Amino acid sequence: MTKQQTTRKKRANGVESRQRILDATVEIAGERGYEGTSIAAVSAKCGLPASSIYWHFKDKDDLIAAVIERSFETWLAAVELPSEETGTPLERVTAMAGNVARSLIEAPDFLRLGLMLALERRPAEPRGRTVFLQVRDIARAKIAEMARAIIPDLDEKSVHALTTYAVAGGDGLFVQREINGDDVDLVALFELHAQLVYEAATRMAGKNKP
Repeated sequence: MTKQQTTRKKRANGVESRQRILDATVEIAGERGYEGTSIAAVSAKCGLPASSIYWHFKDKDDLIAAVIERSFETWLAAVELPSEETGTPLERVTAMAGNVARSLIEAPDFLRLGLMLALERRPAEPRGRTVFLQVRDIARAKIAEMARAIIPDLDEKSVHALTTYAVAGGDGLFVQREINGDDVDLVALFELHAQLVYEAATRMAGKNKP
């Protein structure tokens, strides 16, 4: 095996190990929360020594932050408005909302862990909480951009109110599903939420016209 092949194999093994560690952390954090998550528990779950975990991550906080970032990337990919050729603005917004809900069902770690950290207060703020608030701002900005594109007559005050309402409503629906499980049809409720937000946006835009 050449030196280049050896380097490539080591890199692939490193990527695989990192994913195993993150997957294990998701399971542990989902069961025990932030406080109950430890490097020792993650090591036992993924089958890798603690030294391997510390090679990839500085500490538990760094590990939790990485879980949130990975899940957020999956979620953000779903926050894309379908092209105009796919239907009316309302149909496009509804379709996007359904995709967002599906992404949260498949990769809920970003919102589950993020909300857990955001609602807690500690003397030293965990990096995971900081990362969550940062990526949340990215999501809000993307939703605001879509609102401006779909309904250009909205003023900035209306855009801010609608974005806040849309995000808060999504949080509430997600929490409801976390509590009641599959009894909550997250896709259908996200689609309904998007339709109500769109209806509110059109009314607000109408009020802004002279």
